[in-house]
This record gives sequence, structure tokens and C-alpha cells, in this order.
Amino acid sequence: MQRRDDRYGGPGGGEGPRRTGKREHDPAAGVIGEEVRGARPAEIPGRLCAVAVRLVGVNGATVSLYSGGMPVQLCASDPLAGHLTELQATLGDGPCLAAAEAGAAVFAQDLAGAADSGRWPFFAQEATAAGIRAAYALPLGGEDAGAGPEIAECVGTLDLYRREPGALGARELRTARLMAGVMTVALMALPHEEDGALDPGLWLSGLATDHDEIYQATGMIMAQLGVGADEAMARLRGRAFADDRTAVDVARDVVAQRTRFDSD
Repeated sequence: MQRRDDRYGGPGGGEGPRRTGKREHDPAAGVIGEEVRGARPAEIPGRLCAVAVRLVGVNGATVSLYSGGMPVQLCASDPLAGHLTELQATLGDGPCLAAAEAGAAVFAQDLAGAADSGRWPFFAQEATAAGIRAAYALPLGGEDAGAGPEIAECVGTLDLYRREPGALGARELRTARLMAGVMTVALMALPHEEDGALDPGLWLSGLATDHDEIYQATGMIMAQLGVGADEAMARLRGRAFADDRTAVDVARDVVAQRTRFDSD
């Protein structure tokens, strides 16, 4: 039977760590706990992005929520990582979207190599030009999340970027999956504040605004061109890529009527 990681470009070969009846303590769990101790819910994703870079040994990390085929970035460890995730949202392609759609980890071990550059040619070209050679996308929720079977739906991804090509080592992969599981739980089971239950909408409202603008712009493009939703989204993404902008930026111009598609 083929391993899931092999099918998605992940580390292959070997049996990996053997499970025993005794649960081993993972020191990374203690570091994660200290990092988020005392943090407000809105601060937790950003702190987890930062600690993921240190613990997994990568150069950048982002977390995106995923809905209706469009990932919306929640946090980034640095501007380059944020740009690469936004680029995938604009292109509608890349490891981030592949992981969200499959609900399984997707690893690009060498974006300059034939296999990975063939899967995502535009993303691979931009990433390698920026000095990034490997990308590892893990689902938040879904079969591979490691957060428990009750969180069956993939709600987003943890995306990790590294300047050197290669697979994640066994310990790095275990830590990355732990980070994805912790992030999933943080998003799906937000803690309660002393004065009552925390409304996730309060700290995700900015993301909802981005989503609303994308879908409003898509509807306007549909009306302008007389095309379906998929074609309108493709036109929006194509304009953003051609203008070297993000899809959200172009959507805002469409909504504000600074950009029209029926005049092209």
C-alpha cells in the first residue's frame, strides 16, 4: 500500500518512528505551550507561525483559511512567506491550494526540479526567483491534521518555506504535523474569555472582509462579461497576475469601480 506522503511528494522510504505502548514526550509541545501562554486568541496564530519557523527549521511560515476555493491569509512569519502564499491565491494553484483541496499534506521538495516545477510552473518560477526551493503545506483539519477525527473538514493550511531543497526529516515532519494540529485546535476551539465566550467573528472579521470583496468582485465581473463564476474568478486571478498584484487588491478596485473587465 502506498504511503500518503509518497503520493504527495513527501518523504518516502523507511518505516519512520516505531510506535510503542508508552507515549513519548515531545519537547516541541512544551515550547509551543510556552509560546502561546497568556496570549489572546487573535495573537495565537502569529505566535505559532513564528515558533514553527524555529522548531521545524524552515525560513518562513504562513497560515491561511480556505473557503470556496480561495485561501485567505491569516498570518505570516515574514513578508516573503506572506507574498508566496498570496501568490498561490492569485494563481489559483500551488502546494497550499493542493493541500487544502486534498485535505492532505503536499510537499514540494525542489521547486527548481522537473517534478515540482512541472506541477506548479508559475509558482515554482516565482518562488525560486525569490530564493525559496522547497514548500511544505499541511492541512488544518482533514484526515492528516493530527487534531482528532472530530475535525474532519479541512479549514486551511499551514505553509512552510525553506531556502534549501530537500524533504523534511522525521523529527521535522513530526513537529510540523504537531504545529498543524495545534493550529487547527486553536482555530476550531477558541478559548473563552472571562466575560463570556469569544466570538471568532471578532478576530476573523478582517478575513471575512477580504472574502466578501473577492466574491462581490466575482459577481460584478460575471455581470460585466456575462460569464459564470469560475470564468469570472479566473479573469480576476489573471488580471492580478498580469499586473503583479494580489487577487484581493484587484477585487477591491473592481468593487470600488476603479477597474472594469468589460472595457478590456
